[in-house]
Amino acid sequence: MTDCLLAARARVLHDLAARGMDSARTVSIVDDVLTARRWWVEQWPDGHQYVACLVAQDVQEALLETVGRWPLCSLHEVDAEPPHELRVTPDLGPDPQWVCEEHGRVVAPVGALNT
Repeated sequence: MTDCLLAARARVLHDLAARGMDSARTVSIVDDVLTARRWWVEQWPDGHQYVACLVAQDVQEALLETVGRWPLCSLHEVDAEPPHELRVTPDLGPDPQWVCEEHGRVVAPVGALNT
């Protein structure tokens, strides 16, 4: 049970670092999300494969409320295009990916964002 939480933490921290968002504040948010998700994993142990997806979504929502949109899309084709964030797809799945809905493209798996 703890392994899936630690793996999700590592993946999200990698993506935060890749976009220069790995501050003490954001790491604390990740840890708060993991604390909240621990209960979920205890209630549904078979759901361990979905934890990374849920943690990424939870962190994204928490950052929106406190820090701002994350992760921003790096697929801007036009400089005048307004910044927009990536979304985790699927909403609940074992292999979550960061997707640019505006361009209709997968950018990277959760845990594998580049700068």
